[in-house]
Amino acid sequence: MKERHLTDQSKIIDGKKISSLIKAEIKSETETFKSEKKITPGLAFIIVGNNPASKVYVKNKGKACEELGFYSVTETLSEDISEQELLEIIYRLNSDLNIHGILVQLPLPSHISEHKIIEAIDYKKDVDGFHPVNAGKLLIGDKCFLPCTPFGIVELLSRSNVETSGKNAVVLGRSNIVGKPVANLLLRKEINCTVTVCHSGTKNLPGICSQADILIAAIGKPEFVKKDFIKEGCVIIDVGINRIADKNSKTGYKITGDADFEDCFDKCGMITPVPGGVGPMTIAMLMKNTLQSAKGEIYG
Repeated sequence: MKERHLTDQSKIIDGKKISSLIKAEIKSETETFKSEKKITPGLAFIIVGNNPASKVYVKNKGKACEELGFYSVTETLSEDISEQELLEIIYRLNSDLNIHGILVQLPLPSHISEHKIIEAIDYKKDVDGFHPVNAGKLLIGDKCFLPCTPFGIVELLSRSNVETSGKNAVVLGRSNIVGKPVANLLLRKEINCTVTVCHSGTKNLPGICSQADILIAAIGKPEFVKKDFIKEGCVIIDVGINRIADKNSKTGYKITGDADFEDCFDKCGMITPVPGGVGPMTIAMLMKNTLQSAKGEIYG
């Protein structure tokens, strides 16, 4: 971070700080719920194979469960498990009354259908918000489990006092995990943005981005968004997590987002850092969804 940036910390949307506040709220709520109802929120993780990043993600989610007083189990399965064997594990967890949320860590091996696995999870325990029932309810504005990263994004905007009603929001990326659901969330009346979704076929991308009051960068290209893409005062929510070579780093690489933080900083109104922005919020909202499931707040 350049020295000139250090004088304007108010521009930085601190996901670590905000997620910590949310987790503190969840912990307090969980303690009360456990005391009154004698029920412990339970979350099951399924991880297939030896993907290092997946292992780190599941480990961090397990730590959050322990921190907040949740019960959690992790099913660590071999790379060559059959699709049917994985389905049977999901069916067992669907009927386990101690489990209120089921998370299958993606990606899965190529011989297993992600769509079939996601659809096999009881939508009432789909705390990732990926099941077609939850995706459909999100689209029409019904109560449902919201996908954790989009849920975290709208919480960041809300808790950072970013005005959204009537504002132009541009979403870079149309993935089922971030782009499409966050666009639909931003369209909800309580948020009330006018939304444009851009993708690989979009023409005049810099011109469209320059109209954004709020820019959600979820395109998977390191430091793609430059200051020339944005107008003065634009709020940038950077969802990207990219590893790029850095000879000055001990590890030989650095983690960067889809927006060029240094280039955009002076021109934008607010911006999330990478790491420390959207990432911590994803886990916090997973915990929130699980507590809501245990309490029956979504589906009763």
